[in-house]
Amino acid sequence: MYEDILARLAKSEFRSKFRLKTDERKYISEKGLDVIKSHASDFIAKRIAPAVIINDGKQTPMKGHPVFIAQHATATCCRGCINKWHKFPKGVELTTKQQEYLVNLIMCWIEKQLDL
Repeated sequence: MYEDILARLAKSEFRSKFRLKTDERKYISEKGLDVIKSHASDFIAKRIAPAVIINDGKQTPMKGHPVFIAQHATATCCRGCINKWHKFPKGVELTTKQQEYLVNLIMCWIEKQLDL
């Protein structure tokens, strides 16, 4: 289901630079994918889903958590990127279904990284 968007994202010079490094892989191994998905859901719900985000475009760090890396790789890091790549409008709260799509895309990318 996510193959098409992941293939398009892989063609982006910026998006294709993101990779899980040793520390992120170790964190995932220690916590497990269920916990990582829970973190992704929480980050999306609190930092991305609201209609108005004061620091939009700067709310997702470039390092420090595997989900943050995945968000940049999948263009789920801010509402501007989400609008450009996934066509979810800015200024409108994301629906539960849209949030689930973003979380599942993040997890798909992470799982693909772990299979490398």
